Amino acid sequence: MRKSRLSLFKSTSMLISVVGIIMIVSTIIVVAYVGYSMVSEGITDEISSGTQYDELAELKSSYSDLAVKFDSVKATYYAGSNDDIQTYNDARIELTRADSAIENVQSALDAGKPSNEVDSRIDFAKQKLNDANEAYNNL
Repeated sequence: MRKSRLSLFKSTSMLISVVGIIMIVSTIIVVAYVGYSMVSEGITDEISSGTQYDELAELKSSYSDLAVKFDSVKATYYAGSNDDIQTYNDARIELTRADSAIENVQSALDAGKPSNEVDSRIDFAKQKLNDANEAYNNL
């Protein structure tokens, strides 16, 4: 009976040791995976962010060029009738909306918003800039 208890104690302690080792190894694997994911995500976000800043610079440049075009024809429309002034002001509102959308992109980047949200704001700003360009072409 004594040998049986001793054998049971040995097998139980061996089982506890093996389970403990398995738990330690699995904990190390999980921690390593989480650490790798965080580092990988940080690198990806920095790359996305750089591209998004480039797109923001392009949007600002396009907006600036379009604003100059609007300013160059302003005197012509303000010298005309009230309908001409209204047409110009309606087109200018589209330009203001584009500026607001571009500023929205800037604030999202400054706040560190997720990449997909910034991309959707960039797409919206591009659409508003195209609308403003179309409004200028219709003047």
